[in-house]
Amino acid sequence: MRIYKNIFKDTVALENLLEAWDEFKIDKRKKIDVQIFERNLADNLFTLNDDLTQKQYNHGPYFRFIIKDPKVRLIHKATVRDRIVHHAVFRALNPLFEPSFIYDSFSCRERKGTHRAVKRLREFANTVYRRYGHCYVLKCDIKKFFHSISHTILLGIIAKRIKDSDMLWLIERLINSFQQSPQRERERERERE
Repeated sequence: MRIYKNIFKDTVALENLLEAWDEFKIDKRKKIDVQIFERNLADNLFTLNDDLTQKQYNHGPYFRFIIKDPKVRLIHKATVRDRIVHHAVFRALNPLFEPSFIYDSFSCRERKGTHRAVKRLREFANTVYRRYGHCYVLKCDIKKFFHSISHTILLGIIAKRIKDSDMLWLIERLINSFQQSPQRERERERERE
């Protein structure tokens, strides 16, 4: 397993933040919060860079809203500033971790996605059907999967590969930026019923 050191400086560099902004803003330019951030883009990115470099960065609150796609989902959206940091960290970590992911994981990965997942499923189903004459597919969703991930275990997995204390500080801040109260979540479930 390859170990990575000294990646914080490049991650929080102004150039990386600007590239993270360019990637983030795609298809979001009409959103009010994005326009407000862009109005003072240079100042906002310089301030963000200073906050990160000096380890003064604090993740802001999440904006909650509900969508129906078709089932009801509670969404928590970070501020534009925080989503730029998310993109900057993704840009740094994705090349390090992507090679270790299984091929048939399609969600939130470059050159993957829903359409390729369906195509791959069709290939598997056709192979099984040709061999056995029938094929069964289980479609399921793990309720509250991301809410149930242990932050301690996740940070431990990351820390095995990342040996940069500043980068681990930032990753931990991002991972722990969202704390869902189990009691409040149960109340929301009852409200939706």
